[in-house]
Amino acid sequence: MSEKYIMALDAGTTSCRAILFKKDGTIHKISQKEFNQYYPKSAWVEHDAMEIWGTMMGVMREVIEMSFISPQDISCLGITNQRETTVVWNKHTGKPVYNAIVWQCRRTADYCEELEKMGYSEMIKSKTGLKIDAYFSATKIKWILDNVKGAREEAEKGNLLFGTIDTWIIWNLTRGKSHVTDYTNASRTMLFNLNSLQWDDELIELFDIPKSMLPEVLPSSGILGHTDKKMLAGAEIAISGCAGDQQASMFGQACFDLGDVKNTYGTGCFVMMNTGDRPIYSNYGLLTTIAWGIGDRIEYALEGSIFIAGSLIQWLRDELKMIDTSEDSEYYSMKVKDNNGVYIVPAFTGLGAPYWDMYARGTIVGLTRSSKKEHIIRASLEAIAYQSKDVIMAMNDDSKININKLKVDGGASNNGFLMQFQSNILNIDVYKSKLSESTALGAAFLAGLGIGMYKDKDEIKSICSYDKVYRADDDREKYENYYKNWKKAVGRSFSWAK
Repeated sequence: MSEKYIMALDAGTTSCRAILFKKDGTIHKISQKEFNQYYPKSAWVEHDAMEIWGTMMGVMREVIEMSFISPQDISCLGITNQRETTVVWNKHTGKPVYNAIVWQCRRTADYCEELEKMGYSEMIKSKTGLKIDAYFSATKIKWILDNVKGAREEAEKGNLLFGTIDTWIIWNLTRGKSHVTDYTNASRTMLFNLNSLQWDDELIELFDIPKSMLPEVLPSSGILGHTDKKMLAGAEIAISGCAGDQQASMFGQACFDLGDVKNTYGTGCFVMMNTGDRPIYSNYGLLTTIAWGIGDRIEYALEGSIFIAGSLIQWLRDELKMIDTSEDSEYYSMKVKDNNGVYIVPAFTGLGAPYWDMYARGTIVGLTRSSKKEHIIRASLEAIAYQSKDVIMAMNDDSKININKLKVDGGASNNGFLMQFQSNILNIDVYKSKLSESTALGAAFLAGLGIGMYKDKDEIKSICSYDKVYRADDDREKYENYYKNWKKAVGRSFSWAK
């Protein structure tokens, strides 16, 4: 009997990937292809949803062919996706009425400010756990209905459907049989009530969105549909796992226990903390969201986003020309014994949690005649760790849960200097997973769990092993002083552009 695989579909912001995993979490094959980004106006970002679907279908077929397997050798399929990105399409033709509006798009920012002035912030936060922001799906749906000719009329006739990218992919895989999403993606729309676990009628009315457009909300692990027979050579593969990218990463890192925290070090950083079976609302502007739903059990998370992380190292490379490759940052940081009093606050686009100052700007402080490029490079890596500490300390205060370890993934988690400094500044152990691709792996684990391939989360946890554990230095006074100086440096960046 041939080995059975789990296929994970990772619908990212710039590319689609299909990954075949073995049951032990190791990768058999990967296929990846990028798709186009569209910027019709300043701060507007769009994708062609048909291109995303075509690209995903292409990588699915390619990874099967590359592996010399039959579609029948795939036991189940899990999906993870860029969150909040909004597609509205005609349910009869399958054609989108407009390009997908991407999570990064700011076209509805003015409308969001109006909602805040009208006093809706607390109501929306108490229902959804979210800040009013153009980031989320609700205002994007409203924009399409208000600005695309004939869209509102068609929606009110029941002819249009809405979905985030997971919903769009599943609808196409099932040839329109399943119009569904999971709890994690629903919780990022600004339309879903975290307490009732239903689409919220008051919010639907506020945003003037016909309820018939909204998908059915299902658990993140369990049957969401089956691939249509004509899709993959007659195979009806169970689609049995689905989660937004950060939640999938958290599941792939086995953050199953109360207080478990993961940090994904990418262009920015996404920090998420498991808060168990109750939503915790933040005093620092962190987001309250659903971690996942399995069976009838919902687990919640606090999430904090750091705008500038890996992109700070790219800035050193591409604009300042201080390094040739991102990997050089580790080498140069180790060439000096400390930062020589230099601190960088990378507030290129303002500061997020816990400061929330959109007028803050990037700042370098503490320069002296003895400052060298090595100090600036080291200060840049340290800034990523300081920002992560800011968010984790906010989570600690919001939740009153003691955080004793951090699980890490993403490109910059391969930087040994950064990971050791992160451990030192937090005074906790930092665990780097041995298994790569934690986001897609999380989707695979959810899918496998959804068909009984894994008995429970404990079996998944036993698969997760760690490549490296970074343990904090004993010199606490030194790192406490570093952090005090960081806070002073942050204060110098406030309100610069006001």
